[in-house]
Amino acid sequence: MSRPVPAVFRPIWRRNFSVSTAKRAIDKLCPSAQEAIKDMKGSSTVLVGGFGFAGVPTTLIDAVRDRPDITDLTVVSNNAGMPGVALGQLLESKQISKMIASFIGENKVFEKMYLSGDLSLELTPQGTIAEKCAAGAAGVPAFYTPAAYGTIVQSGELPVRYNKDGSVAIKNKPKEEREFNGKKYILEESIFGDYALVKVHKADKLGNCQFRKSMNNFNEAMAKNAKYTIVEADHIVEVGEIDPESIHLQGIYVNKVIQSTGEKKIEKLTFAKDPNEMLQAGSGEATIRRERIVKRAAKEFKDGMYVNLGIGMPLIAPAYVEEGVEVVLQAENGILGLGGYPKPGEEDPDLINPGKETVTLGRGASVFGSHESFGMIRSGRIDLTMLGALQVSQYGDLANFMLPGKVKGMGGAMDLVSNPEKTKVVVTMEHTDKKGNPKILPECSFPLTGPRCVWKIITDLAVFEVSPTEGLTLAEYAEGVTVEEIRSKTAAPFKVSPDLKPML
Repeated sequence: MSRPVPAVFRPIWRRNFSVSTAKRAIDKLCPSAQEAIKDMKGSSTVLVGGFGFAGVPTTLIDAVRDRPDITDLTVVSNNAGMPGVALGQLLESKQISKMIASFIGENKVFEKMYLSGDLSLELTPQGTIAEKCAAGAAGVPAFYTPAAYGTIVQSGELPVRYNKDGSVAIKNKPKEEREFNGKKYILEESIFGDYALVKVHKADKLGNCQFRKSMNNFNEAMAKNAKYTIVEADHIVEVGEIDPESIHLQGIYVNKVIQSTGEKKIEKLTFAKDPNEMLQAGSGEATIRRERIVKRAAKEFKDGMYVNLGIGMPLIAPAYVEEGVEVVLQAENGILGLGGYPKPGEEDPDLINPGKETVTLGRGASVFGSHESFGMIRSGRIDLTMLGALQVSQYGDLANFMLPGKVKGMGGAMDLVSNPEKTKVVVTMEHTDKKGNPKILPECSFPLTGPRCVWKIITDLAVFEVSPTEGLTLAEYAEGVTVEEIRSKTAAPFKVSPDLKPML
């Protein structure tokens, strides 16, 4: 005679309810942003999603702005918006005491507060921020990364806070170094947030969420990381309305959901133009120089390549790719298969490139979070990255993120150049600066973005091949330019290739 099975062990379908018809006790919907943040405390670490203005939780940020008692915040975000917009408001209200960010960008208030000693700033590579949040979300306290090895981020020489007189009050902590399989890495500690403010496209009352286009960026990793996550959604839907396979952020990570009320903004509204029109910059001579660089840079794209492009001239280069050559463009804010700029009326605030410009998606494109994007980059899945530079040394050291008295931030560049063994790094830049000073030097005088990482330099005068051990070789020269002129405008020594030829 069989013994009765205790109720605790009975299969759930034999219990006194039906999973599909039971009244759900879980309801994470909140009537307002003010109600959602009512228990939020100051002196906390707050993770704020968004990239540019895409995926920025403006409704929640505004609610924090209206709570002047919430102060002394450490805010983790890629940047801090613009003056008077999004996190820019919390800087101006002095509610933020420290930022952990990768980029200052065009936010002059942010830059001034940092350089004048009114704000601490822990500049961190963009991919490292994403991984710090993703690793913390997975319960991993630290990890090794190749990004920022050999830079002031590793050595502990990066200013975190200045004194009022401009001297450095606090520097970042040096990073532990270790070698794996013959390659150098640095140790980064994960971030563990108290609160996360994130933006999604759709959410239900269980907290299940879906992103749209490029609005995921940092939102997913940050939402999964914090002790208390508050989501604002463009659309609140019924449970079951989001297909299970389309749920990007699961309800287990979400504490509160509110309706987003903020107007979606576009930081850089950019429309499709003729490539020659996009090259216009200053004088006619400047346009000629840029056109020469861009057209030559386009020759580096080979059929089937996965390519990441920096802002400026690299983003124009695909317009000059030879017919029949197909490359797939990857964007570090979470896009594989980036398309061109939209026509008027086709712009979408949820779809921007790393330069915060409106773009389109190519056929077969996919979208994902920034942590996934930088995983592709650091692991060497990208065949080629093309970016600008302030200086390049004779052995391929790259400097492109900081000038004396001016700070923009490294963005994703330190990650992009962290695996030169697998990803070819091509620099496009004018041969000299605005004062006529050489930008190709024996050693960089500006802080490095990466050591011995540049594979090729394309300027308005020449093309150099770069070896981390042998140095520079002049491979091509521009029309009307002599080797002697190139030598006079290049501070670093170089060899001349026996196969020297005109720039294509």
